[in-house]
Amino acid sequence: MSTNAHRNYLASFILDNRGKEETVEQIVEVVKTEIAAVSGVVASVENIGRKDFARVTDNKFPAASYVQIRFTGPSSAPAALTERLRLKHAVYRTLVENA
Repeated sequence: MSTNAHRNYLASFILDNRGKEETVEQIVEVVKTEIAAVSGVVASVENIGRKDFARVTDNKFPAASYVQIRFTGPSSAPAALTERLRLKHAVYRTLVENA
């Protein structure tokens, strides 16, 4: 298998729009732009909605919006995407797994 082969991924995001004017949909558009920047192609977006955290680490942040995005991309895409989103404060957590 060549290194240029595209793989399927499922990316889960916890979004933090506390005190910001950005809506969840606007943050998702930013994430989709970042996926395209790492040579990924978005297949589907599922807004799971707001959920309480199982373990609250910050009493001022007990719940957040969850979004899952299925995309295809090169094997370098998960690490590159995670790094690009690391400094975006609207994306609280990122998990990319093979789908």
